[in-house]
Amino acid sequence: MAVLAAAVWTARNWAAVWPVLAAVLATAVVGGAGWALLRAHRRAVGQDRMWRAQEEARARELSMAEVDALSWQEFEMFVADLCRRDGCTKVVVSGRTGDLGADVIGYLADGRKLVVQCKKYAPHRSVSSEDMQKFVGTARPEHGADVALFATTARMFTKAALGLALRQDVVALHRDLLGSWVKGAHLETLIPLNGSGGGTTRRPPA
Repeated sequence: MAVLAAAVWTARNWAAVWPVLAAVLATAVVGGAGWALLRAHRRAVGQDRMWRAQEEARARELSMAEVDALSWQEFEMFVADLCRRDGCTKVVVSGRTGDLGADVIGYLADGRKLVVQCKKYAPHRSVSSEDMQKFVGTARPEHGADVALFATTARMFTKAALGLALRQDVVALHRDLLGSWVKGAHLETLIPLNGSGGGTTRRPPA
């Protein structure tokens, strides 16, 4: 009798408990599957971003291969054309030695005076602190630059050169950033990336 009563009690309680256990189990299964799906989605998104970054880098290099084929004079004119493309006005190219670091001069759309030093270097080279010092010494004192931009085909600036650029508010545009500019990135979006390069607002002369 006791055994029968225990069996009846167990059956009644199991009938009440099993839906709860089933719900908990189902929740665990769904939650586990959802977590797995989320991880898979994040992994796929991460791989997609990496792929896109690699493709963009390859595209920049393809464009930069054409830039590498330019002479230093053609490179200066090419940079001037990029400035014009992005809305700069009164853009002029010195096209000569002894220009005191001002290879390209123009005015941004908001009126700030832009002075660009162009260095056509081999990709494996670095821009030295001496190169940067020469530009720093002339961009603002000699040419009154609001935005001083050092654009190079070299892969990088030395640590000392980049440190000087940051301290002196010079925009250091190395090969990768130049490649982005070539591929269509607007100059205004590149100015804040290496040094603030903000300058003060100045209206172009009449």
